Amino acid sequence: MTARGFWPALPALLLLFIFFLFPVVRMLGFSLEGGSLDWYAKALGEGLYLRVFWNTFEIALLVTFFCLILGYPLGFLMATTTPLWATVGFIFVLLPLWTSVLVRTYAWMVLLGRNGVFNRLLIDSGVTEDPLPLLHNFTGVMIGMVHVLLPYMVLPVYGAVRRLDPAIVAAAEGLGASTWRIFWRIYLPLTLNGIFAGAVIVFVLSLGFYITPALLGGGRVIMIAVLIEQQVRETLNWPFAAALSAVLLAATFAVYSLAQRFTRPQEAT
Repeated sequence: MTARGFWPALPALLLLFIFFLFPVVRMLGFSLEGGSLDWYAKALGEGLYLRVFWNTFEIALLVTFFCLILGYPLGFLMATTTPLWATVGFIFVLLPLWTSVLVRTYAWMVLLGRNGVFNRLLIDSGVTEDPLPLLHNFTGVMIGMVHVLLPYMVLPVYGAVRRLDPAIVAAAEGLGASTWRIFWRIYLPLTLNGIFAGAVIVFVLSLGFYITPALLGGGRVIMIAVLIEQQVRETLNWPFAAALSAVLLAATFAVYSLAQRFTRPQEAT
């Protein structure tokens, strides 16, 4: 980068340094209190905290899986349907992004509670006699997180399908390929980059999720962000919270690095 090209980027670099790099360096300083790695040994060596890390990765993987199952058909449909229905699809996909995560989480608490909308409908329709446990458990956390993160899967898939050359599909149809075969042999392989991009975004965001697990989990589903908040607010153990944050940050960078490594050969072809 030349000096002339550097100056326009200087305000953004200063903003990044003040509000991101400096806090991260401060956090690492807290975690290395007294020049010791004892807090890291506690975070990575005790079974309780390893279980929390495992729960976090497990939930992130499941959320990514369900977002893919629900998001790929929706993104595919939006990219291949008429402009009118695509616009309707965009309204329903983008509308949640314009609403606060806190508001959406409280809405799910109203819907999933013992006397919530879903349970009242199930009881009134005779499907069940007792309310189903949909809140303050693993099920509620999964529902809330999938709802919040679904647009981040739909949009990359939509972009990947839209970039596909229609002439390829037309040629396959002209050669007598069935709709199912066209999907498996053309659409799916040529949209893998979009699938992978959406999966990485959803997975990385899931690792650091706090509001939805804290409220819908009711203290029974502990993810790493919830544990960090507890260490800061309840026990005032800033060094241990900083060590947990550093481990989470390292895991996020590791996931991103793996994603870059796996997508690079595909981009080169």
